[in-house]
Amino acid sequence: MPKYIFVTGGVVSSLGKGVASASIGKLLEAKGLKVTLIKCDPYINVDPGTMNPYQHGEVYVTDDGAETDLDLGHYERFTNARVGKDNNITTGKIYHSVISKERKGEYLGKTVQVIPHITDEIKENIRKVSRFSRLDVVIVEIGGTVGDIESLPFLEAIRQIILEEGRNNAINIHLTLVPYIKSADEIKTKPTQHSVGRLREIGIQPDILLCRSGESLNNEVREKIALFCNIEKDAVIQALDVENIYEIPLIFKNEHLDELIIRKLHMKCRQGNLSAWQKAVERIKSPSAEVLIAVVGKYITHQDAYKSIYEALIHGGIANDAKVNIKKLDSENISKNGGEKYLRDVQGILVPGGFGHRGIEGKIKAARYARENRIPFLGICLGMQVAVIEFARDVCDFKKANSTEFNKKTPHPVISLLEEQKKIKIKGGTMRLGAYRCELKPGTKSYKAYGKEVIWERHRHRYEFNNKYKKVFVKKGMIISGISPSKNLVEIMEIKEHPWFAACQFHPEFKSKPDRAHPLFRDFVKASLRGLQL
Repeated sequence: MPKYIFVTGGVVSSLGKGVASASIGKLLEAKGLKVTLIKCDPYINVDPGTMNPYQHGEVYVTDDGAETDLDLGHYERFTNARVGKDNNITTGKIYHSVISKERKGEYLGKTVQVIPHITDEIKENIRKVSRFSRLDVVIVEIGGTVGDIESLPFLEAIRQIILEEGRNNAINIHLTLVPYIKSADEIKTKPTQHSVGRLREIGIQPDILLCRSGESLNNEVREKIALFCNIEKDAVIQALDVENIYEIPLIFKNEHLDELIIRKLHMKCRQGNLSAWQKAVERIKSPSAEVLIAVVGKYITHQDAYKSIYEALIHGGIANDAKVNIKKLDSENISKNGGEKYLRDVQGILVPGGFGHRGIEGKIKAARYARENRIPFLGICLGMQVAVIEFARDVCDFKKANSTEFNKKTPHPVISLLEEQKKIKIKGGTMRLGAYRCELKPGTKSYKAYGKEVIWERHRHRYEFNNKYKKVFVKKGMIISGISPSKNLVEIMEIKEHPWFAACQFHPEFKSKPDRAHPLFRDFVKASLRGLQL
């Protein structure tokens, strides 16, 4: 049976529990252990698939088609774990399951209550993940902050698991804030004391504290935290602010967090080596070149709405020993003022996915600017669709071409609703989701990037290229470089007479890692650097 690590957070939200959990996973993998990670989200939505990106940020899609929290993206980027629908547990999912069982009579007439029925369902969902493959450690992140009403059933469930498994097999790591008050020139431990106090009231004694701070913790501060929080001094780990999140496993390694976890869980494993990770971080901090790439989207003001896009661009930079500077552009501004004003100084243009009509014409103008000015372009999901619309209007001379998502009566529906989507009314979890096979055309830029004929990539969309227009597009210089063979759907398109112009219906950003950049992002950044050199 695997060991369990439960990661909780206190004082304030957004301290970085997801990155901390992923970093712990990275450290344990370096020691030869097999890990997986679970995110428990307290919201009542079944999943984040129907949430507004301005409120929740990115929806991360897994191979098995689950729409999940963006922290699962951190898990896959930092570790070798392959997460899926069972790795994201929400309050909505738990209550949906319990109520369904009650309606079927599975509780034999008992009064259904939060304890034990809801907590038992949470425990079952956590333990279910470990049954599918042989695992050494399961890391479980509890969303929200200790003290939140919404988190209480999850905290009670993990309290019970720690009791049932024993302290040698299950531990709690609590991430907390240790602020520096500039006016007093002091580091304050009181918020951490209160946070741990609330956790202990629930019945959970933390085994390790990760202290998020902008200043180093001296010996006196560590001793004070240890004394008032009832833990050993060496279990007070500082989690300093960093320039990029990929430094965090290295900081934790220097704090001997991996050794501490192994000791507390009574495990035996090898020493652990992060040399490859260290090289990737060094490339981020000391690149040989810089390049400016525009990301043209409609959710630009939310820093997490395109989280995987931004990270994949950084990975593409690492692969090319370059720093990628990202220019975030609101597509509505380009709709109003055109592309020249905003795009003339960039070396590459990326248009990401999205939904709805707002800002679409700006994205179309960005694709046109990239095509006409021979600037490297990468379109993703909706980014491919706007590139198709632009090509139809300006190259194929279908002036009123559009997607039926934006104009149901367009005379040239070059992008149209997938056939199986036409009768769907329920929105949650009903798009074309998850990994699908794609066959690449030899000799294309996509084939050159991947270096193989068959790939699997993740999707999240309802609309698709209309195959009725395939012949005329090819005749006008469009290359169909990737096809989904099951339904003959266009997966990747390129423009023949262009240095590097590629657009894909899938989301390559979900499979990129800092030490293994996604092929399309790697070659897109490479082409942008080449254009800069010219």
